[in-house]
Amino acid sequence: MKIDGPALAMGISFALMWSSAFATARIIVAQAPPLMALSLRFLIAGLIAVAIARLMGQSWSLTPGQRRSVIVFGLCQNALYLGLNFVAMQWIEASLAAIIAASMPLIVALLGWILAGDRVPRLGILGLAAGMLGVGLIMGTRISGGADPMAVGLCVLGALALAVATRTVRSASAGGNLVMIVGLQMLVGAAALGGVSAFFETATVIWTPSLILAFAYQILVPGLAATLIWFALVGRIGPVRASTFHFLNPFFGVTVAALLLGERIGALDIIGVAVAAAGILAVQIARLQTD
Repeated sequence: MKIDGPALAMGISFALMWSSAFATARIIVAQAPPLMALSLRFLIAGLIAVAIARLMGQSWSLTPGQRRSVIVFGLCQNALYLGLNFVAMQWIEASLAAIIAASMPLIVALLGWILAGDRVPRLGILGLAAGMLGVGLIMGTRISGGADPMAVGLCVLGALALAVATRTVRSASAGGNLVMIVGLQMLVGAAALGGVSAFFETATVIWTPSLILAFAYQILVPGLAATLIWFALVGRIGPVRASTFHFLNPFFGVTVAALLLGERIGALDIIGVAVAAAGILAVQIARLQTD
């Protein structure tokens, strides 16, 4: 697997930005209704992205595949995946949510193997087994230590929703207008989450500097910068090679949560993270061998 220097820097930056979203989300949901905050984040980030797209000369006119991407990812990734994670992080630690979310490449490979008959080499099968074992070890340890099983279940459902979306919509890049597509996906997520929040949440916010900083960070870094870096990385080295960087997410997710929030890391957590990361890397290398 050959990845040049700029692509390596982009991949590591994306993984770090993506992983940091969970710790900052934990700060937000402790002081504001999760779905309302996430809906507002998507609304602001989406409007910024659409404005940038128009300044770049990108069009509102999308291909049928791009329109499908906007709807599927707007609902599955932005509304379901992130919505369920934001709700769950009211009761579980950011590091656990990040590790469960990092299992998404494993779920994608497993769905392809079971439902679509994708060929999985021996390395991929071993990677699936190791990855699931690592994630399961961490989940079991945290639940036995007092983590809310219902919140854990919400994170698992979120990862499954994103995996289904990834399997359904292979690429949104054909036809251009990528920044416009990113912005419209966010606006779809904002509308869906805003509607649910209006019915189920009370708009009570504890305004603090930490909330404002975490919210601004979520908009600019995981929301806009990480998304644009991801599309640039996919355009440079392709989706399969780009997805290889997901193996860094368990490490970064746990590390950022420990540094920013003071979350404890136990010996079994370290073992589980290492096994899960190795499994994710093995699955992605196996995909490179078959694609």
